[in-house]
Amino acid sequence: MHKDVIYIDVEDDITAIIGKIKASKEKIVALVPPKRIGVLQSAVNLRLLARMADNSHKHLVLITNNQALIALSSVAQIPIAKNLQSRPEIAEIAALEVDDDEDVIDGAQLPVGELVKTADSTQPDDVNEAIETIDVETDAPQVVKPSTTAPLPIVNSNKSKTKVPDFGRFRKRLFITLFLAPFVIGFFVWATSYAPSAKIIITAKTSSVDISKALNLGGTVATDVSKNIIQSITKQTQKDLSVDFTATGSRDDGTKASGVVTLSIKCADAGSDLLVPSGTNIISSSGKVFVSQEDINVNNASGVGGCHLTGSGNVLASVNGEDYNLAVGVAYTVDGYSNYSGVGTAMTGGLAKTTTYVTATDVQKASQALVDLSTDDYKTQLIAEFTNGEKVISDSFDVNRVAAVSVPAIGAEATGGKAKLTSKTTFSITAIAKSELELFLKDSLKVGILNAKTQIIIDDGINSILLKNYQKTDTGSTINIAATGKIGPNIDQTAIKEQVKGLKYGDVQQLIGAIQGVDSVDTKFSYFWVNTVPNDINKIQVEFVLTNA
Repeated sequence: MHKDVIYIDVEDDITAIIGKIKASKEKIVALVPPKRIGVLQSAVNLRLLARMADNSHKHLVLITNNQALIALSSVAQIPIAKNLQSRPEIAEIAALEVDDDEDVIDGAQLPVGELVKTADSTQPDDVNEAIETIDVETDAPQVVKPSTTAPLPIVNSNKSKTKVPDFGRFRKRLFITLFLAPFVIGFFVWATSYAPSAKIIITAKTSSVDISKALNLGGTVATDVSKNIIQSITKQTQKDLSVDFTATGSRDDGTKASGVVTLSIKCADAGSDLLVPSGTNIISSSGKVFVSQEDINVNNASGVGGCHLTGSGNVLASVNGEDYNLAVGVAYTVDGYSNYSGVGTAMTGGLAKTTTYVTATDVQKASQALVDLSTDDYKTQLIAEFTNGEKVISDSFDVNRVAAVSVPAIGAEATGGKAKLTSKTTFSITAIAKSELELFLKDSLKVGILNAKTQIIIDDGINSILLKNYQKTDTGSTINIAATGKIGPNIDQTAIKEQVKGLKYGDVQQLIGAIQGVDSVDTKFSYFWVNTVPNDINKIQVEFVLTNA
């Protein structure tokens, strides 16, 4: 079934509200009043609304959480709902609590005149009379306020009024108590059995002892305190280091053309000397100079074309290059022998070639570049191999290079002018095991202990040790160690815990403060309600604070 929702404005009077309800076409009308309920604060107005709804055959519902309005609506029998989705119901009228004190007037004890004054009046109820005078069917009903002049009747009862127990509230309190009980019990058990703990802070006086020794690194030889020999560990790795460089040497590696030239001279022009010596320049018709490689005897007579004397010999081009590769039949002349003429075979084998090669200077420069390469990464890698707390001697890092090799070698051709210099290099670094150093430190500190029963080594100085002045010779290596140790009172933590369990703050102060070498004592408890050291030693913590004497 549908319902109509009417929102009441603060300015609306009872007439406007009745008009809105009558104008609604739905059988169910929900009234939503403002926070300040205004006109609905009157019981008379609510009775008017209830009667008008009944005459109009409409079901009226008030949507409100206002306790005053809920109380008034219960008198007018108007259903109430907390919101538009809630089920409407008529609120119950809260029971009045009647005071049992002596100020309740007992009518039987009053004089007759007084009883007449309090007798029940036959006049109609003011509220009902006001409602009867209003015509709810008219469009403009008149609102009549109830009379305030008629006195209210005095309750006359000599019966004892008994307060009815609220079982709902009792059940609620019982449920809350049962729900919280385990938590309260659990907290009590925790607070008394598990939470208590104590920390005993003991400030002890210590004496500093400076240690400085020169040790011989023994390598695999066992540590010998009496001889100041300490076993050492060396890590090493081998790498091929190389640098690329550019070859700067240059030379002419071309070849010279060669062939045979046949010389001739007219018989009439020939003298007694017919020998052209080796080394004579023989020049081609194009001006290319060749040099005879042997003596040429012109002594062969020939009658062809007249009388001529001829002789042949090997010649070699004076310059490298393909330009001296001449064809067969080229004519030649002989430098210094104008009467001679010549003709040659094909001149071949000439080649122009410039070669770039590696020089000794190139290798020397590359060697220096190889030495200048950073080795920090190799040092870091070696140090990282010490994983058991060893103390690394940084100055012991060593780089050992084998003689570098150039490819190509000195004097050899470098294709494209590129060359590489490579050296097989060994990196090494030395460290000392922590246990070996502690052995030397403790041995040095024991010398400063006068009474081994009352004094012990508090700090052997291993965490502040310095390794310096590393030196390596042909016979071995040495290192200086420097540290500061501390000697203090001999206090047994387990014994302290047994002695203080169950004691209060002042008792703990007095007990431990009497120990020789103890400067001060403080006890801190876990929570404010704890004032006694627990009997469980596992809940007692002993902390030492060391100060120099």
